[in-house]
Amino acid sequence: MNKTTLAELARYDTPTVCNVIELFDVRPRNTGYMNGSIRSCFPALPPMVGFALTSTFRSMAPPPKGGSYGGLTDQIELYADHPGPPVMVFQDLDEPTAAATFGEVMCTMYKSFGSAGLITSGAGRDLDQVRVLDYPVFTNGTICSHGYCHIPQLNVPVTVGGIVIEPGMLLHGDCNGVTTIPISIASEIPDACAELMAAEQVVLEYCRSGNINPKGLIAARKECTDMIDTLAKRLTRKAN
Repeated sequence: MNKTTLAELARYDTPTVCNVIELFDVRPRNTGYMNGSIRSCFPALPPMVGFALTSTFRSMAPPPKGGSYGGLTDQIELYADHPGPPVMVFQDLDEPTAAATFGEVMCTMYKSFGSAGLITSGAGRDLDQVRVLDYPVFTNGTICSHGYCHIPQLNVPVTVGGIVIEPGMLLHGDCNGVTTIPISIASEIPDACAELMAAEQVVLEYCRSGNINPKGLIAARKECTDMIDTLAKRLTRKAN
């Protein structure tokens, strides 16, 4: 996928991207996005777009061999063969979460080698220091210590936020949450987002006009719906 498509995807918020994915009708509407357990640590940052580089994580006990932070260099070496900017995706295997998946040093390292962001089903730390990196991170909470931090597996399917993330999946995340994007439709999504927003603007502008009534709202909503229906008919992959 070219850099232009990724940059265009980053212009739109994640809910708009989710709404457009629905119009393609390539998956059920209640699938493909992470649940409310995964939250942005820095909601003011622009959308994150990149490809999942997956890992499992443990910190409750020392690794069977080696020391803490084992596996970090192996992750970085995978960047060269990745389809685009990596989003580091960790499944914390400890129940309950014992310590933080990441801190300032890890995030600085990941970003310096080209990572677009990080998602963990566990916790993070050093948030004041990571904030100044402008590096998007998504977690299930914060914990002050790293425990016996190590990475048992790389490039395997992981479960984060209630969904399975396969290596190389295209991800889009912002203050609203994280969704996967089917790569087969990714290049069409930015233009569709612009059209969807134009349709929604009909209702928004009417409501902000200062001269509103129920009849006018019905007309504005119909115009919006008709525009979205026309867009959906063009985009849908579902056989008629």
